[in-house]
Amino acid sequence: MKTSLALKLSSSVFVLAAMTITDPAFAQNNDEIVVTAQRREQSIQDVPISVTAVSGDFLEDIGAVDITDIQKLTPNTTIEAARGSNSTLIAFIRGVGQQDPLWGFEPGVGIYVDDVYIARPQGAVLDIFDVERIEVLRGPQGTLYGRNTIGGAIKYVTKSLNMQEPELNARVNVGNYNQFDQIISGSVPVSDTFAIGGAVANYRRDGFGQNLNTGADHYNKDIFAARASAEWNPTDSVNIRLAGDYTKDESNAKHGHRLLPSGDGTIPVTESEYDTRAGLGDRNEVETKGVSLTASWEANENFTFKSITAYREGVTVTPIDFDALPQQDFDVPANYADDQFSQEFQVLYSNDRLSGVAGLYYLDGSADGDFDLVLSSLGLTIYQAGDQQKENISAYADFTYDVTDALSVSLGGRYTEDKTVADVTRDLYLGLGSPAFDPDNTGVFLATQTGYEGLERKDTDFSPRIAVNYDITENTNIYGSYSQGIKAGGFDPRARADLDPTGLSREGFGSETVDSYEVGLKGSLVQNRLTYSLAGFIADYKDQQITVQQGVDADNDGTNDTFISSVFNAGKSKYKGIEFEGSLALSDNFSLTAVAGYIDAEIEEIISAGVDISDGFVTQNTPEFTSRFGFNYNYDLDQMGSLLFTGSASYRDEYFLFNVPNPGFAAGTNPVFPDGGPALDPDAYTVFDLGVNWTSESGRWDFGIHGRNLTDERARVAAYNFVTPSQLGADSAYSVFYRAPRTVTASIGFKY
Repeated sequence: MKTSLALKLSSSVFVLAAMTITDPAFAQNNDEIVVTAQRREQSIQDVPISVTAVSGDFLEDIGAVDITDIQKLTPNTTIEAARGSNSTLIAFIRGVGQQDPLWGFEPGVGIYVDDVYIARPQGAVLDIFDVERIEVLRGPQGTLYGRNTIGGAIKYVTKSLNMQEPELNARVNVGNYNQFDQIISGSVPVSDTFAIGGAVANYRRDGFGQNLNTGADHYNKDIFAARASAEWNPTDSVNIRLAGDYTKDESNAKHGHRLLPSGDGTIPVTESEYDTRAGLGDRNEVETKGVSLTASWEANENFTFKSITAYREGVTVTPIDFDALPQQDFDVPANYADDQFSQEFQVLYSNDRLSGVAGLYYLDGSADGDFDLVLSSLGLTIYQAGDQQKENISAYADFTYDVTDALSVSLGGRYTEDKTVADVTRDLYLGLGSPAFDPDNTGVFLATQTGYEGLERKDTDFSPRIAVNYDITENTNIYGSYSQGIKAGGFDPRARADLDPTGLSREGFGSETVDSYEVGLKGSLVQNRLTYSLAGFIADYKDQQITVQQGVDADNDGTNDTFISSVFNAGKSKYKGIEFEGSLALSDNFSLTAVAGYIDAEIEEIISAGVDISDGFVTQNTPEFTSRFGFNYNYDLDQMGSLLFTGSASYRDEYFLFNVPNPGFAAGTNPVFPDGGPALDPDAYTVFDLGVNWTSESGRWDFGIHGRNLTDERARVAAYNFVTPSQLGADSAYSVFYRAPRTVTASIGFKY
């Protein structure tokens, strides 16, 4: 491993060093990138935070599909669609996130759309349309963004409306697998102070594979999304924006590629990684919608007042076929629902030396659901249901004082009160399917295993932040910071009361915290031809919420007939890493970009029954090394327009999908699968993308062709494992899920 890492680092350093060698004669001024990482507009080079900002135009130029493409552009970041759908998000930054999207578990990376926090991961895989930019803030953002930004925050910023003249943007994408997308957006100024606008997107694509049992497409895409907004500027100092959005994902359920034959050996492994033989069904639906009202008033040159009011809700219906086989051996039909109301008040202050923001935030939300676990080999069904009500109130402030023209100090803090009220139900039925989930089922009630009602816990936290920024030269600054983030506690939605004689599951699990120390260097060289950002960090991860699920033999007959879940604050980890981002303009037409991240993520302690069991655990969804090297070349065709050539190579090291390694199991270690099983965790891989875009001289028309994953890497991104160390059901679950294969897309766009 050390030799491999040395080669990776040395080759990357060589490329980065080569990027700094350029001829000053080609010098030009790069456009300033403005971000709102500190809840106010600032140059990205002046913000003492590790932040990646990507414009919507750049994402369009490289053929980005959805928000998961941001992981290629951001070091030490994993952003993937969850196992069963196209639109449920799994996000990890610097080793911190949340793998399980079930109600009751909080995400570790905050997702924001125009300053509105999205509390649940369902529907959070946002497609790239009508977007001004996307910002990725790495490291805990507890002071300014609150709970559940313990790993960082991702901000999706939509475009403002044009108050001066009407706009129209239309785009059609066609590609292999019968891809056919239509996106249209526009705005109309009704008066000098009022404008309305909207965007509609329709994404269609056949599956990369097939459900060989039902004949349906597998890994297809069928998403409709729409946004509408209205802006009113009654005076130069007042802005009011009303916005609404709606997304419906009716893509077929993803059941995964099973890596083992059936337990009796009669059903072999499918030839294609994208095929399945799942029998539970293909109907999968995720529907989300929301509305927000943002109002700001610039009272004078020093004070601006802002209010953000929002409501969101979502519903998910999904069949989870764990065994990925025709029989009902390990099938889980499931329903999820969530809603949230949030209100935030901000005061922004700025004078010659002092600037910052203070605010109050309130969130009232709920997440609930139910599912059946059908085990046909045992003739049993486990019905699980629950509801978790969340109420959060917090007060925060973060201010920067310019001690001198070169030296500034930022100080902030956030006080949070988080209240959770939960119901947890778990019933056991004889038969296939519970009438509690579906009235047509004929399962016979046997016993209530969990019947918790009105469980309640309250957590309070204070998240401080301090940063010092010093301008070494006009174009170079260095910073150091300490920040803390928290992830809220709750109750295990799969708790087993009858197997918990201590009653600890009634108490739930508490918040976890990360204390992060970071130093960074940002600047530009060669008359702004080269811009760069270098950061190093050490993070202490405490009271880590550890989730363990395993099959259990409740009646001691030698066969696992149920499963138990445990969540406990027992983890302690330390993460250390280095990140680099750079852009070099070799000429007016040719530029290079580089991103590289290295992280040493070590779990130091996990205490269970007084014993440290950390040797058996690893950090999930966190490759040790990530990098991307890209280029952009613009060729002027004079009166015929211009051509933009883009390309990149994105590398991700091998990593673990769960908190425990999954290297496979040897022959003879499992009686049901005597031949053993292959590894589940992904190997290292590199993805190559190329594209070319033609833009007319007027800028109104463009045409592009984008090839993605040109070497057809079959990269694993998620998995199920209920074979080792404990088996559940006759065939159990041993499946993996993949990113997209090689795709080619042609795109034509029109702007008015």
